[in-house]
Amino acid sequence: MEIVFVLLAVFGVFAFLLLIMYNGLVRLKNEVQNSWSGIDVQLKRRADLIPNLVSAVKGYMKHEREALETVTKARVAIMHSEGNVKQAAAAENVMESALKNLFAVAENYPKLQASENFLTLQNELASTEDEVAASRRIYNDNVRMFNTKIEIVPNNVVAMMFGFRKFDYFRASKKDKENIEVEF
Repeated sequence: MEIVFVLLAVFGVFAFLLLIMYNGLVRLKNEVQNSWSGIDVQLKRRADLIPNLVSAVKGYMKHEREALETVTKARVAIMHSEGNVKQAAAAENVMESALKNLFAVAENYPKLQASENFLTLQNELASTEDEVAASRRIYNDNVRMFNTKIEIVPNNVVAMMFGFRKFDYFRASKKDKENIEVEF
């Protein structure tokens, strides 16, 4: 009879520990998903600003059609990434490059630079870029914590039992890591 109580106590402790590990993994998974939604919100906010920017710039930059088309295509790619981290990261990298190019081209148009509408949009985009960067850092921190947790013993056993999988980091492209040349 004592053996039954001991076995029940051991099973109870084991079940309790399993429950704690499972709940910890679920909590971290939800943090990763929440932080991804923060990135998604900022990317959509930026994508919503793009048509206004393109409209403000279009009249001044009749000869710079390629820069405007690249920004527009990048916006479409971001809007269609729908929660896919790799697609969103790729689209984000294209957008970042396209916006840098657009603002570099815009420097050749003094009237555009003086336009209040353009300046407001430029400031909004700069603010949004800061928010995207902050959201990416938070997301990547949460991914690191989650991925570490599911690799540590005994959590790795629980993660395997319940099908928890590693999340992808939100990474910058190789092009974003290169030095930018500035010519005067």
